[in-house]
Amino acid sequence: MLAAGTVTVLGVGLFLGGGLALAPWNATQSDRSAGSAGAASGPTAGADPLAADIAGLQQHLRTAPRDAVALATLGLDYVQQAKSTADPTYYPKAEGVLTRSLASQKKDNFTAMGGMAALEAGRHRFTQALDWAEQAVAVNPYSSPLYGTLADAYTQLGRYAEAADATQRMVDLKPGAPSLSRASYVAELRGDITTARTDMRRALNDSAGPADQAFAHYYLGELAFNNGDPATELKEAEAGLRVAPSYTALFQAKARAETALGKTDAAIADLTRAVQRVPQPEYILQLGELYQSLGRTKQADEQYRIFRAEQQLFTTNGVALDSDAALFEADHGNPQQALAIARKGLATRPFLETHDALAWSLHVNGRDQEALDEANQALAPGMRSALFHYHRAMIEKSLGDNKAAREDLTAALTINPHFSPLYAPTARAALTTLKTSA
Repeated sequence: MLAAGTVTVLGVGLFLGGGLALAPWNATQSDRSAGSAGAASGPTAGADPLAADIAGLQQHLRTAPRDAVALATLGLDYVQQAKSTADPTYYPKAEGVLTRSLASQKKDNFTAMGGMAALEAGRHRFTQALDWAEQAVAVNPYSSPLYGTLADAYTQLGRYAEAADATQRMVDLKPGAPSLSRASYVAELRGDITTARTDMRRALNDSAGPADQAFAHYYLGELAFNNGDPATELKEAEAGLRVAPSYTALFQAKARAETALGKTDAAIADLTRAVQRVPQPEYILQLGELYQSLGRTKQADEQYRIFRAEQQLFTTNGVALDSDAALFEADHGNPQQALAIARKGLATRPFLETHDALAWSLHVNGRDQEALDEANQALAPGMRSALFHYHRAMIEKSLGDNKAAREDLTAALTINPHFSPLYAPTARAALTTLKTSA
């Protein structure tokens, strides 16, 4: 259900953005998700500055192979390249050069420490990411970006109060697009959408260039869509594309809005464009579920085969699977495998989205009482999520608690009646049945 799952997109991409901001060059994109490889990403128009930076650093290191700062910077570049291209083979490369940087300068090398935090976040190893972030902050307690890496690790480990404190410290040290986008996310996680929009609008106003503007437009659109306003998401996506026409994630956002507005041909075209440019698993699954909702089973199955192949590639390169893979197996594959992935994922990433994935995996395996406990934990922080409410409603329905199921289905469809082209219609049908039988 990645088409509806914005939490991974925001959370993990946020972490990566924090690590990248440590680098001694001017980053063109202050990423907020996600994720797993689902973070908003996309090159700016013209030459790719990241590829140029990588080439320049590689050339420099041929003559200065022990330059600790250059090695750390190259490692950060590789982490960003893995995310931007959906190619996890960059993660082992990043680990190699970051390890060399730390070997060359072990003491006070906060850039490499921050790079390791970003790398471990990209691989969904959040306990290790927190350890590296804490080491980096201990060396340089006045770095705003380092508090961003710290905040992001706390978030993914379910330590939301500590994440909020670290984010506030980041804002205090340097108010700007990277810190304000995190503040927006902190507000969104507790259900304060007004503050989340205000902070993201401030991030847009503080954007350093077209890619940062596109990034802010993307997440303003996310906030709109996730709260039932696809028309505004479409406007934000179009505004972002006017300033950064090659920002790939905006095509995905545009397609999500078009799907909700009944423009499915346009949505397929935009999602196909996004997948062809950057084959992010999120985009692929969104396209597959759109095809499935239209009864185009063959095309949907092809996207699901690609999704599975990508998950295997990520696993091979050290990325731990959790909520996205668990939900995919629960909805489109093997329920037992979904449960195994979700349980393992919760052990390493006790984030609200992983609680929801475990709840749903337990449900499809007929273990609804356990599922309800996990669904309650997913909703406890206050996040306004139509998907979470839908999952809990169906669990409650299976348990025979029709009153609670009606309440959660109503909440889901009130928050966002378009949350999924596959499951929003199911939610409406279930609510109608429950009202009729009441």
